Amino acid sequence: MQGSSTTTIIKDGSVTTPKGFEAGATFAGLKAPKEGQLDLAILLSTRLAAAAGTFTTSRVRSPSVTLSQANLKAGPTRGVVANSGCANCCVGDQGLRDAEETTRLASSKSRVPANELMMCSTGLIGAELPMALIRAAIPNIQLSASGGHDFAKAILTTDKFNKEIAVSFNLAGTQVILAGCGKGAGMIHPQMATMLCFLTTDANIEPKFLQQVLNEVVDGTMNMISVDGDTSTNDTVLLFANGAAGGPQVRAGTPEAKQFQEALYYVCAHLSHEIVRDGEGATKVIEVTVEGAKSVADARLAARSVSSSLLVKAAVHGNDPNWGRVMMAIGKSGAYLEENKVALYLNDVCLMEHGLPIPFFREAVVATMRATTVRFRVDLNIGSSAATAWGCDISQEYVHFNSAYVT
Repeated sequence: MQGSSTTTIIKDGSVTTPKGFEAGATFAGLKAPKEGQLDLAILLSTRLAAAAGTFTTSRVRSPSVTLSQANLKAGPTRGVVANSGCANCCVGDQGLRDAEETTRLASSKSRVPANELMMCSTGLIGAELPMALIRAAIPNIQLSASGGHDFAKAILTTDKFNKEIAVSFNLAGTQVILAGCGKGAGMIHPQMATMLCFLTTDANIEPKFLQQVLNEVVDGTMNMISVDGDTSTNDTVLLFANGAAGGPQVRAGTPEAKQFQEALYYVCAHLSHEIVRDGEGATKVIEVTVEGAKSVADARLAARSVSSSLLVKAAVHGNDPNWGRVMMAIGKSGAYLEENKVALYLNDVCLMEHGLPIPFFREAVVATMRATTVRFRVDLNIGSSAATAWGCDISQEYVHFNSAYVT
């Protein structure tokens, strides 16, 4: 895999590849035991870091999210403690007390103030954190600059593989690194962030710009994916910038700001694509590009509507070029369109032009749909804005898995 024109992929990179970051993980017993299992982890900057975050917009939310938002708002931070196997959600006031205790325990382990740590949880909703297990396990976490891969593994739930990336690029004459890891395979249809995602950089970024750029990039990447149409109660994306690489501070409106945003977009788009590729029961990635829209907002509405449509997902799973379902999805999206101007392509084969069907060789299109990525391109032909959304097909395995998630 290659980076963008300005970034270089770092082989086997992780969230601890940037200077001044360390991490560690252990098995606490929050998930079922198996060889190599990890479910409790800490990610730490060795120096104070500027931080930015985006969080679930669900009105049912984990107290872990509440605590993280409060500590992020309070000022510079040092890191995050994360657990998998328990969402710490719908458990009343006890959830916040447990989240606060967990950050205190991580604070004692890492020797940083508890209010400089955030907390993220993922897993089953409706169960309290097993604090006796967490109290016993946190002292076993060994923090090191090589602990990034274990951190990425510890946050997984139904995921089949780690989702990680690190890139290097030159920023105002300083070589810097930006890295990220994420988790998510089900309950993915973000309304602000997505699943859990942790981003680290040793670049020196002005805090206000850091939050601004994260908001913008998340809107164009992690807010543009869908596995099953459901938004988690725990969605969180955190970005830490500790400035350990040195160099002048990057501020909004500068060429360096644009360069950093491009690198951040590349990293977040990669992680977003990996999440839908690992969707529960998924066999294919669906990529939907809408162009020629009156606004970016309209392009995003239409693209997300197609990528999240259960009927489109089912058609893709069955290699069925039923393009009418795509038209249905953009029609209901709320995006402005004029039907007699729409053009539709499936894997570069034109199926509709000027709102009218184009004859095509069905078996040839069916053959292209057997690929691991199926691409739809919709040209609304009424403007100059575009957006891309990513999703995955829906399969019997998804239904089977989620019909027995608890039992």
